[in-house]
Amino acid sequence: MTDHHVGLIVPSSNLTMEKELPRILRLRESAVPEDRFVFHSSRMRMQQVTPEQLRAMNAQTERAALELADARPDVVATACLVAIMAQGAGYHCTAEDEITAVLRAQGAQAPVVSSAGALLDGIKALGAKRVAIITPYMKPLTGLVANYIEDADIEVVDALSLEVPDNLAVARLDPADLLDHWRRLDLSRADALVLSACVQMPSLPSIQPVEDAVGLPVLSAATATAYRILVELGLPPHVPGTGSLLGGRLPVPARSAPE
Repeated sequence: MTDHHVGLIVPSSNLTMEKELPRILRLRESAVPEDRFVFHSSRMRMQQVTPEQLRAMNAQTERAALELADARPDVVATACLVAIMAQGAGYHCTAEDEITAVLRAQGAQAPVVSSAGALLDGIKALGAKRVAIITPYMKPLTGLVANYIEDADIEVVDALSLEVPDNLAVARLDPADLLDHWRRLDLSRADALVLSACVQMPSLPSIQPVEDAVGLPVLSAATATAYRILVELGLPPHVPGTGSLLGGRLPVPARSAPE
């Protein structure tokens, strides 16, 4: 039996990532009991999902990475999608490189993933060229997310903004509501549906039911992050009942090259 230590960098008001990501990987433990997952978190202060607070939170990245380096995790995931996407095209690469540099300076060799980069990787792994997205953000921030995705050569054919600015309120949204929310989208040209383009908006219980109903692959920022974590750990990204991305039938991408 092997323990895989997962480091998480999360906003201080995030209540969901430390719930959904462990639930996804606990489901995998049920199918593959020899692999176990242990989680270690470092928090960065943020209460309101505004450009100003997102920038201030990003400024805390080095301190959070230093704290995780001391735990010698096997992989590190930075888990605030909009904080990265709001900084402009391709910023997930910059964020991942900054965290990697801090870890390496402390002798920690863990690969680094971001929820922002993982979402793009997940969409591409599904072979999707056009997606629809649901976010909890105000419309201007949703626009930044859509622009970021489109900069990666993925067309956003429709977007639904739930317009909840308070991050704690986002965590309290009922994932069952997504069973109806997706019907407000035009999916006629979509190859896939991002049911939650936010690691704070709960969606896990609805991923498989919506996928079954809509007939398209359905993913979220959380399932995409779990997918990338498993890939970086060298483990098959197969978690039953969590959508096509983790269905175990896709080609497994290469792990990140060691620094």
